[in-house]
Amino acid sequence: MKWQYRSMLFIPGVKDTWLKKLNDNVADAIIMDLEDSVPQERKVQARDFVAQALSMPTKKSLWVRINKTTQGYALEDIEAIVCEALTGIVVPKVASVADVIGLSAQLAQVEQARGLAVGSIRLLPMLETAQALWFAYDIASIPRVAGIAGISSKNGDAERSLGTRWTEEGLETLYLKSRTVMAARAAGKMPIGGLWQNVHDLDGLTKSASFNRQLGYDGELILHPSNAPIVNQAYAPTLTDIAYYEGMIAAFEQGKQQGVTAMLYEGEHIDYAHVETAKEIVAYAKKMLEGDAI
Repeated sequence: MKWQYRSMLFIPGVKDTWLKKLNDNVADAIIMDLEDSVPQERKVQARDFVAQALSMPTKKSLWVRINKTTQGYALEDIEAIVCEALTGIVVPKVASVADVIGLSAQLAQVEQARGLAVGSIRLLPMLETAQALWFAYDIASIPRVAGIAGISSKNGDAERSLGTRWTEEGLETLYLKSRTVMAARAAGKMPIGGLWQNVHDLDGLTKSASFNRQLGYDGELILHPSNAPIVNQAYAPTLTDIAYYEGMIAAFEQGKQQGVTAMLYEGEHIDYAHVETAKEIVAYAKKMLEGDAI
């Protein structure tokens, strides 16, 4: 299965009322958070709220971000959330390939105990450390991993680890972002970007999401429901795009019947490579129109 989300919305695990309205969100996927957005004294409560949310009927793809401890990833979190409704786990503060392999082994034991196919719960590691970014391809290549997230948030873990200073233009995170995309693509996995922290600055979000799309990301982690439509639009082909690429495919097929596979289309050179790209874009657009964009 090819995993692809335009928007993945974080919801704090303590927000019980929000968790009961998952279907009201237009984000492609929901990440119920047990980690940084939850105070230490409310971790148990958040775990209960998230477990309840996983038991409710929904068409949403449901993920959970779990906690990391000094011994690894929190077994209490894993045991509370692993069920058929859980699509995957967002893995924070990855420091090495061993972190992800170790979590995968923990998951396998719980999956077996609950009658789930081993490997059915997927992983989305967040590359928030210099070590994780260095080993991005190795992490992305782990079979259970559906994608990797290159996080470029202001004052976040990645910024502290790399020693960068955030700017709206994002030049300081360009290598981080491109390395994440290249590693994910090389491993055949999903590259995810984010986070835009000034959730009410929608113009800034639009520019940031559009730039990330240019760099090759499939989608973004977001912090507020109001950001989902903007990010979805940034990652979706427009009607003009669709018409352009459908026209390219038709022109190429016509030329091929005449023995020509290198030609001009609307003033630009095209050949097999360009048409393969066009076919992927059109197929993706049709899936979104059918409500099946992942």
